[in-house]
Amino acid sequence: MNGAIPVDQAWGLQNLFAAPPSPRPRDAEVLHQASSLRAMTPPRRPTRTLTVAAGKGGVGKTTVAVNLAMAMSMAGRDVMLLDADMSVANVDVQLGLTPLRHVGHMLEGNCSLQDLIIPGPHGLKVVPGGSGARQLAQMCNGEHAAVIRAFDDLIVPPEYLVVDTAAGVSDDVMMFAAAADDVLVVVCDEPASLTDAYALIKLLSRDFGVRRFHIVTNMVRHAGEARLLYEKLARVSERFLDVALSLMGVVPHDERLRQAIKRQGAVVDLWPSSRSAMGFKQMASAVDTWKEPVYPDLGRIAFFSGQNASAAGW
Repeated sequence: MNGAIPVDQAWGLQNLFAAPPSPRPRDAEVLHQASSLRAMTPPRRPTRTLTVAAGKGGVGKTTVAVNLAMAMSMAGRDVMLLDADMSVANVDVQLGLTPLRHVGHMLEGNCSLQDLIIPGPHGLKVVPGGSGARQLAQMCNGEHAAVIRAFDDLIVPPEYLVVDTAAGVSDDVMMFAAAADDVLVVVCDEPASLTDAYALIKLLSRDFGVRRFHIVTNMVRHAGEARLLYEKLARVSERFLDVALSLMGVVPHDERLRQAIKRQGAVVDLWPSSRSAMGFKQMASAVDTWKEPVYPDLGRIAFFSGQNASAAGW
């Protein structure tokens, strides 16, 4: 099977067709009460998915994803963080968590996505990827699609899903980014960072119809440097591509951020008043000001497609 992870279809079918036992009188009363409570509860808005990507490694993409998700969770939002860098996942390492299972176990049919979720600090929910597993490094598009579709089956979907992708422009990065409502592109003050970010934006816009990108400048010395970086990327992107860019966040160079990584924690949690933490908090607040996402029928799958009526195929 060329290293691909077999999906245990029988496991899913058994759960699908397993007939629940007939409710006893007391059970029926409880079910009736639960149904009445659900009818009284106002419907939640569809889950909004934010994918954090970068054209190259080493720009702090995972650090941005972890701290943004944590800042949103600390602000009272219901947030889930998916580590979609399947073969070298390190979200759990940055947060000091020890998962017992990863996405590969779900694809093998040994557990559900719900079973993978582990609690993080401040109510953050984490779906871990794997690290050092050869089969995860060789996942095909069908298996990436299965991961995305699995979120439709969550018992209680979160308000926000933050997806940390691998660096670069591989097929899995394209799929996870195209399946999201919003794409955040992390850049730093390196020529390769800007050129590779442009390549990422070009491919997503040309091949997958993504038109809106939120830019995060990381490890900058001051606001002027952040603005200059953004304008360089925006100028060439908006000139040659049919896209709209916005400067979503500025993360200053901060020794506290480096210390937080070494201590396996989020800087917004360990040093909430630090310069970098304030940058992440401003980013978390900015999410609420974004326009509602548009769900075009582009013939691709999307996270929580059952909620958003997005396209159903890749």
